[in-house]
Amino acid sequence: MPTIRFQILYVFLVLAHDRRRILHFTVTAHPTAEWTAQQLREAFPFDQLPRYLLRDRDAIFGHDFREQEPDMDICEVLSAPHSPWQRAYVERVI
Repeated sequence: MPTIRFQILYVFLVLAHDRRRILHFTVTAHPTAEWTAQQLREAFPFDQLPRYLLRDRDAIFGHDFREQEPDMDICEVLSAPHSPWQRAYVERVI
């Protein structure tokens, strides 16, 4: 997401599909795989874990992120490459 000063910011957004509620979001200028994994832990505390996590194929979802999903009993669903229409609600919010 570009800013008014043309700086690029990266948005991590967790959206519940049942009511299209924003559960968690945060913004950073310098994302890392460790930061992304930490955001997943912060988004779903305690017993509020989802069954599925739909995500794109961005490289920021590194090994730490993918390794954490089975530990949290979350089934990962990848969207097709170059298909933002599969994440239309998230794209609209951003």
